[in-house]
Amino acid sequence: MTEFAVRIDGRGVGVVTPQGRLTMVSARSLRTAVEELVAGGAPKVVVDLSETTFLDSSGLGALIAGLKTCRQAGGDLRIASPTDAVLAVLQLTNLDKVLRPRESAETAFDV
Repeated sequence: MTEFAVRIDGRGVGVVTPQGRLTMVSARSLRTAVEELVAGGAPKVVVDLSETTFLDSSGLGALIAGLKTCRQAGGDLRIASPTDAVLAVLQLTNLDKVLRPRESAETAFDV
């Protein structure tokens, strides 16, 4: 089972770090984590993928659902530090064009 580290950084940006495999089993937990951050007043969210070892279509769907949730609240969702395996999936699906990977969670909202 994938675990999620969830925090709000000093700038009010929500950071979710899925640890392990982001699949059908854990996708709902990612959606819930993003929804709770947005409901708590943090519409800018970074999903730090540095500890995510695998991503399937359900995980991709959860990222897109999170993006929609954040944008509807006037914020945005960005991804940071994807592993090579996760980056390959993003590139194969062309979602790296929509969810452009950032270098780190700390700098994801700098530009």
